[in-house]
Amino acid sequence: MNLAGQMNVKLFFYLLVSLIVIPSLKLSAQDIDVSTYKEKYQLAIKKATGPVKIDAVLDEQDWQMAAPTSDFWLKFPNDNSIANHKTVVKVTYDDRFIYLGFAVYDSLPLIGQSLKRDSRIRESDGVGIILDPTGNKTNGFYFSVTAFNVQADDQFGTNSENLSFSWDNKWYSETKSFADHYIVEVAIPFKAIRYDSHKSTWGINFIRSDKKANEFHTWTRIPVNFPGTDLGYLGSLVWDALPPKAGNNISIIPYSTGGLTENKQSGKPIIGDIDAGFDAKIALNSSLNLDLTLNPDFSQVEVDRQVTNISRFNIFFPERRNFFLENSDLFSDYGTQNIRPFYSRRIGLDPDGNQIPIIGGLRLSGNVAARTRVGLMSMQTKSTENYAGQNYSALTFQQQLLKRSTFKAYFFNRQAFADTKHDLKDPLEKYGRNAGGEFAFNSEKGNWRGWLGYHLSMKDGVTGKNSFINSGGGYFGRSFSSSFSLNNVSSNYYADIGFIQRIENYDARKDTIIRLGFKQVFNQNSYRIYPKKGKVNQHRFQFQNFFVFNPDNSLNESNHELNYSIEMKNTSGARFEYSKSKVNLLYFTRFTNGEPLPPGEYNYDQASASFSTDSRKKFSFESGITFGKYYTADYLQYRGSATFRTQPWLTIQLNVEYNKLNFPEPYGKEDLFLVASRIEINFNTKIFWTTFLQYNTQRNNFNINSRLQWRYKPASDLFLVYTDNYFSDPFLKNKNRAIVFKLNYWLNL
Repeated sequence: MNLAGQMNVKLFFYLLVSLIVIPSLKLSAQDIDVSTYKEKYQLAIKKATGPVKIDAVLDEQDWQMAAPTSDFWLKFPNDNSIANHKTVVKVTYDDRFIYLGFAVYDSLPLIGQSLKRDSRIRESDGVGIILDPTGNKTNGFYFSVTAFNVQADDQFGTNSENLSFSWDNKWYSETKSFADHYIVEVAIPFKAIRYDSHKSTWGINFIRSDKKANEFHTWTRIPVNFPGTDLGYLGSLVWDALPPKAGNNISIIPYSTGGLTENKQSGKPIIGDIDAGFDAKIALNSSLNLDLTLNPDFSQVEVDRQVTNISRFNIFFPERRNFFLENSDLFSDYGTQNIRPFYSRRIGLDPDGNQIPIIGGLRLSGNVAARTRVGLMSMQTKSTENYAGQNYSALTFQQQLLKRSTFKAYFFNRQAFADTKHDLKDPLEKYGRNAGGEFAFNSEKGNWRGWLGYHLSMKDGVTGKNSFINSGGGYFGRSFSSSFSLNNVSSNYYADIGFIQRIENYDARKDTIIRLGFKQVFNQNSYRIYPKKGKVNQHRFQFQNFFVFNPDNSLNESNHELNYSIEMKNTSGARFEYSKSKVNLLYFTRFTNGEPLPPGEYNYDQASASFSTDSRKKFSFESGITFGKYYTADYLQYRGSATFRTQPWLTIQLNVEYNKLNFPEPYGKEDLFLVASRIEINFNTKIFWTTFLQYNTQRNNFNINSRLQWRYKPASDLFLVYTDNYFSDPFLKNKNRAIVFKLNYWLNL
């Protein structure tokens, strides 16, 4: 039997075992009947008869008359009992706001690890609110407040595990602490959310973070293997009348920016600059929103965390710019983790992360019917010395099917414009277009999932071998989960507004890039144990397999990984891992300054261990080691992270990573250092100062990025940002530096 046949037999065996084992397991999460949640968990909301003051006192008559709900379930570390600490929630409303009042019972002192806006409540004591105004379980809104009145908000789709907290809106909250409890009072404007004013029942849930006990509580019972924001496990908010219409909902956010820039690397003098632009949000109806931007500026966006990359392929950096993240699931939730038809960082950023000026753009997103969402985006960039002006457009829609399943389709287009600097003689530069559709099945409980997608790319002069097929499925149970995915990327599949991690292969001997399609298969199986007593929260065993095949079905790469992790009740933990890899290297590849490694078959093993201490303590740390082989090199990696907190005012974090590659001669040696520190000072809940220092020998760069933010009014900010870049070798020779300010103001019309 040839190699490809052997690998196919192995793959068939892994999938067969998964399919046999999964149905044989009887899990306690199956006892939860989610179909009854709308009736079982109901909270009535009545209109207030008088004014409600946001002062965390809850002494108005309407609060006394509002129906309470309590008896939260324990969500983490287990899901089989009512929480020991009581949480009481009441709601009311008037013509402008939804009001929520929480009485959260706990003893002092409370934990608040930061005062910075958008800090997650998992790091502190606090409460969260999940709203699904359409009741369709496909998209929702999330608001959270810590016991120290730190706000965070987000808008998310069916993938509720990846909250980015990039969505910002204007809402109000106050908190007050007492000996045995604290009060949280929240006012959310109807204008801040999209909803159907003809629906008198909304989906809703509440989260409580009890950091001292390292517990999460939820109003409805949610299996421990799902996030607390899961839209499939919401209760009902039942209105006494149809909710009021939001009325005219137009927000204008003008900004001005200016600063000084010096570029010593290119010999340019200090240059001063001042600019202005605006964003606008226009509600076309209660559930459909139009966003406009003119001359957007993203100078206030937090700098990317630098990483060490010793692989053969580019790595994925997350989007951080707010404009591209609201309703982003409509555009970005296609494909798989390393094969994405849409990746918004392609718009307005070059491959090194430097800004390409954007003239302006628009985005239309939201519901056009109860079960139908649409998205339309168009952005225009300026022409620069190295890049022609581009228009990036995207059209997508999502239709809900069955209980929680969806069908979605898209068309993405990049169109370049010729000018005196760029004649676009290369046909690949002219345009890139992508179209496709996906069906995603999700059972009512969310434990069975499956997906199937077909995607095409279109380029001038390129025909055939231009498709990408993705499929997969799995069972995601309380204790046992198993999933697999199968993907086929053809050699002529391009994604000009996307990200494909491994289709471009660099030949170091010929100094050229070869496009080569691939098939990849991924299988992951995990089993969790939740002890009822003792100091352990969770044991987790995981076995995963990854195969990559060339277009002719010969093996390109395989990896098998077995790991075990343990999580303690005091938030400390440990992880142990062993992996075995095989690579049939097709092209000469350079990993060091020595000779490139020649094509051939390489087999290597690695082992790793990592440990972390109690993250609630004033001082905590994480450490880890990986050792073994990497191709023919002796490989060693040390990594460590130390954090000091004086809650909630000061956080100092230091991350250190050292990678040592020792290839036999003549393939060279490499010692790579990455040292990154973050210093965060929170003067109060309105003024924050964050400084990053990053030293990276792989990128020959030492970066300083310091950002002062003053939120002088809700959703209105003043930023002062200083950035400085130096060579790491020669040590601290300056490349460039800049200091900029940005002032924006949120104006509701």
